[in-house]
Amino acid sequence: MSDDHDDSPIAARVRELEATLEEKGLLDAAELDRALEAFAHKATPANGFRVVARAWVDPEFKARLLDDANEALPDVGLSMGGGLQVQRLWVVENTEEVHNVIVCTLCSCYPIALLGPSPTWYKSPAYRSKVVSHPREVLAQFGVELPESTEIRVWDANAESRYMVLPRRPANTEHLTEDELATRVTRNGLIGTAVV
Repeated sequence: MSDDHDDSPIAARVRELEATLEEKGLLDAAELDRALEAFAHKATPANGFRVVARAWVDPEFKARLLDDANEALPDVGLSMGGGLQVQRLWVVENTEEVHNVIVCTLCSCYPIALLGPSPTWYKSPAYRSKVVSHPREVLAQFGVELPESTEIRVWDANAESRYMVLPRRPANTEHLTEDELATRVTRNGLIGTAVV
């Protein structure tokens, strides 16, 4: 699995640590590769779609998700585990008054387990810098036009914390099942660069 920033100082440190652990017999490279492949195979935006659909139909789950997402995820058979470190997941809710968007200004930190591999634009320096200073302009480039009265909050992910947006439930979907609602969610909606 590649994060497309293999030349970064962090990536170099990780490679150095892996080599040291292999030399000391504390790490089996083939076992690590199998674990990473298994994690990557399960990492898909459909996981995030399921989380959102459950939150839309289950107010108790939604409250737990917004309060402590890591604790709520097992209710839908998911977790933020899968690596050497468990990241803290924060789920931020879009409302009529507030629209949330996520970014990682340092590299491309992103909840892969729930959103699948990050899109190319998410890793681009243009997105990473401009969404912080001019979020309304960036959202407009994605076709998201919000009223001036809507507050836009930008959440900066990092190595310890990841973010996912809980989009507003589309109008006139009360008759849809949880599975049907999941098909309405998009990866960009989970990032905040789309309205579901």
